[in-house]
Amino acid sequence: MSHFFAVIMAGGSGTRLWPVSRQSHPKHTLPLLGTETLFQSTVERLAGLFPLENILVVTAMDQVLELKRQEPLIPVENFLVEPAPRGTASVVGLAATVLRRRDPQAVMAVLPSDHFIRNRDLFHHVLRVAYKAASQDYLVTLGITPTYPATGYGFTQRGDLLPDDFGYPVYQVQRFKEKPGEAQARDLVTHGDHYWNSGMFIWRAETILAEIGSLMPALRDGLLTIDDTWGTPQWEATLQAVWSGLQPVTIDYGIMERTARVVVLPAGGLEWSDVGSWDSLFDVLIQDANGNIVFGSEHIPVDTQNSLVYTNGEKKMVVTIGLDDLIIVNTKDVLMICHKDQTQKVRQVVEHLRKKKRENYL
Repeated sequence: MSHFFAVIMAGGSGTRLWPVSRQSHPKHTLPLLGTETLFQSTVERLAGLFPLENILVVTAMDQVLELKRQEPLIPVENFLVEPAPRGTASVVGLAATVLRRRDPQAVMAVLPSDHFIRNRDLFHHVLRVAYKAASQDYLVTLGITPTYPATGYGFTQRGDLLPDDFGYPVYQVQRFKEKPGEAQARDLVTHGDHYWNSGMFIWRAETILAEIGSLMPALRDGLLTIDDTWGTPQWEATLQAVWSGLQPVTIDYGIMERTARVVVLPAGGLEWSDVGSWDSLFDVLIQDANGNIVFGSEHIPVDTQNSLVYTNGEKKMVVTIGLDDLIIVNTKDVLMICHKDQTQKVRQVVEHLRKKKRENYL
């Protein structure tokens, strides 16, 4: 598996974990779950499967120095900087272009930097199976068995089992479904043939670039222009110029929902979380006998159940009396309190602050 590379996408801001996650310190750069940051945990999870020289990181200019500081053993040339956010399709295309130059037989595992996976052994096994499938020109995605009717995840519907003997079930994908409403999400969970879209993908660099060429010709043309200047003094200027003209498109919309090459590997046993919202921490952090989670502070609970108290930056005692199903997040400049089932609306607060140009809180 010397042709296997990991591409970590580490350029987002994690707005649903505001007010701890900010533009200046997005969630993957923070120790949200313990002593390691989410980015460090992602890199550490790859040990034993990918040597450090086979790990690439795609990030933003204002994050690259911090990520290099957190993982100094990843070669400097393996950090790719996107000039501006242009969606995951552009990120994937840039990484595939660079990897194809390095190794024409490269297979790339595209992995977000902010996921939590408890079962590392299964994760490595599934990636090895995905490598075999990707080597046969399939576009592989990992599907998470849904445990509740989530409206924050897209769904993947599996089709027929592939006849190839991979030593692990690999299914054709019948269709992708974008984030459903609550009623449809309940229906999808009961079907038994739908998975949450994990956002983890495995494919040959050459294969995904061919699909981009067929389905996203404007992006293909831009990547070819960038590729033509690789290794020359003009490369960075060309990257900047091309990037500014790209339309923001996700890899899901641009490729995965439109191609016939997609297969899915069931990966429900990973004990996975995308750590995408405050309520998702209940799937990851240890709860006390009353279902409470406390991080960073001394907490005195009186008749308090199923609540999260999270402090960042200030050591203070937090006392809660008669509370159920609440999220309390305290930072140096913001106190946020919301009901556990309303955490998806944190993004609305961020949009409000952006419209009001309250940049000091973003």
